[in-house]
Amino acid sequence: MKTMDLSDFLDGTNGALTLEDRRTLTEQALVLFEDNYVHLPLKTAMHAVNPVQRLRLLLTRLGRQTEQTMDPEWRFHAALSSVFHSVRDLHTNYLLPAPFAGKVAFLPFRVEEYHDLNGPRYIVTHVVRDFAAPGFGPGVVIHHWNGVPMERAVDLAGDRFAGSNPAARRSRGLQSLTIRPLVMHLPPDEDWVDIGCTGTDGDPGELRLPWQVTDNLPPYVDADGLSAAAVAQGLDLVGDEISRATKLLFVPDVVELERAGGPTDHELTTEPADAGQDIPTALPGFFRARAVQTPSGVFGHIRIFTFNTNDPDAFVVEFVRLLGLIPQDGLVLDVRDNGGGHIFASEFLLQTLTPRRIVPEPTQFISTPLNLRLCRRHAANPTRQIDLGPWFASLEQAVETGASFSATFPITPEGRANTIGQQYQGPVVLIINARCYSATDILSAGFQDHGVGPVLGVDDNTGAGGANVWTHGLLKALFEVPDPADTASPYRELPGGANMRVSIRRTVRVGALAGTPVEDLGVTPDIRHRMTRDDVLHDNTDLLARAGGILAALPAFRLTATRDGATLRIGTKGLDRVDVFVAGRPRASVDVADGDTSLTVTPAPGPRDTIRVEGYAAGVLAAARTIARGA
Repeated sequence: MKTMDLSDFLDGTNGALTLEDRRTLTEQALVLFEDNYVHLPLKTAMHAVNPVQRLRLLLTRLGRQTEQTMDPEWRFHAALSSVFHSVRDLHTNYLLPAPFAGKVAFLPFRVEEYHDLNGPRYIVTHVVRDFAAPGFGPGVVIHHWNGVPMERAVDLAGDRFAGSNPAARRSRGLQSLTIRPLVMHLPPDEDWVDIGCTGTDGDPGELRLPWQVTDNLPPYVDADGLSAAAVAQGLDLVGDEISRATKLLFVPDVVELERAGGPTDHELTTEPADAGQDIPTALPGFFRARAVQTPSGVFGHIRIFTFNTNDPDAFVVEFVRLLGLIPQDGLVLDVRDNGGGHIFASEFLLQTLTPRRIVPEPTQFISTPLNLRLCRRHAANPTRQIDLGPWFASLEQAVETGASFSATFPITPEGRANTIGQQYQGPVVLIINARCYSATDILSAGFQDHGVGPVLGVDDNTGAGGANVWTHGLLKALFEVPDPADTASPYRELPGGANMRVSIRRTVRVGALAGTPVEDLGVTPDIRHRMTRDDVLHDNTDLLARAGGILAALPAFRLTATRDGATLRIGTKGLDRVDVFVAGRPRASVDVADGDTSLTVTPAPGPRDTIRVEGYAAGVLAAARTIARGA
């Protein structure tokens, strides 16, 4: 990893944007906010902001400048970035051009928050490989940042960077103290940071560290490409950039493993994990799976770092493989710090953890003439897997009805969200924090809306970024296909390699909270846990113990089913009734007790019929098995 001091990097960043380039960027931002931005009414009300008027004022100021009198380029970037930050939406961003794109500014350590009886504390948990300073390392408590008390410094940073709610702002503020992706944020104002801390030796001290700059790891998905993955993006790009930078800086072994193509086939075990054992995964950048010993028993723990994949089906296949290797008495599903990605991947996963049918979270466009044109153009486009037809009719009707939004339809196909059914029958607890965004917000909402299990939060709510996000490049491309291109398209090529993103479809919830938007509100946990010193320094010891106690108090069920012609061999635990469906039609219902049961299905299922076996406890659906066609 090659690095340079921030001051040296900035010496080589001479501005190249002309005055006309700046007008183009501002005008294109105005198109996104006026004609595409689905959260504009919400943000105007909740945060008392007016980004449209600010952009008009910026255009007026640019109109008074000349090439000789125009502001320095960094000041223009700051002004345009400020408009995007004002709406506190981590999906709606101005992406800076070269040389900032692809770069990350960092300090050589990671700081995290924990709580004790005296309130929040800030502690160093990781340092960059080969970095050393006397008395500085994991366990150092930081109490001042550039002379500012640490809690105040976190609040100030949180106010500067976007975050939909107080918990998200504080969490993002803490992150930004040591890692800043330059594609989203201007470089730090200071060349170095003075840190007041208590060292590992217990002595107070001060340390001055310069900001450094390096190349970040590349993203997994081309968000500008005409693909199903780009259209189904639900990604907090800042969080994703920080996640990749964190991996680069603090877990380089995983980076090296990914570059080598992951573990070889013979390294992927098929044996269930013992307590304390990690399970090798074919997707080390996405998953960490293991068996953890807690005071309440041994449970599975799967950490999902991102949903940002081009292949949601392969993602779920690997998740199911890992489910089969962890203890079956309970699962801790941990999605903290996951900035989202492919919405399909997050919602396809839910079916594997519950016997209930999954209803994907629906979405809607804001009603504007430009969005109507967009949906009309792609009302049926199966060759590119981009079909906006479901939203088209309601947007067309909105001209007559005055509706502010389209009707709601899911992005994730409901059939594919229920294809394989439940794969893990032990109880499940979901762990969230305020850095869960986008597709992870959607997963968390669906988990809670379908009653999959308790939600355990280390913050007061998720980050609350409930939207499908498209880039300016994708919007431009959607008006160029299918042939012929729309010559009246308002989208123009952005100069200098800059880009923009916008929340295009907002997500609303299903179940008991049906119709509630996810944006700004997020998902509130059922149970709250404050991170302890042992959590941040010793691999979440107390958090996992809390989760284990929750799992141990929940009922455990078992339902197995195999087919031999017309005979089903069924094994049950904790169930009192089993119903059998063949090709979606009810065929049998029998009372059962713990143990094995043989059941003859008449007429015999065809070889390509899908069989679903549902198990009930006291009249409540508790477990299910799906025997796929040809199995």
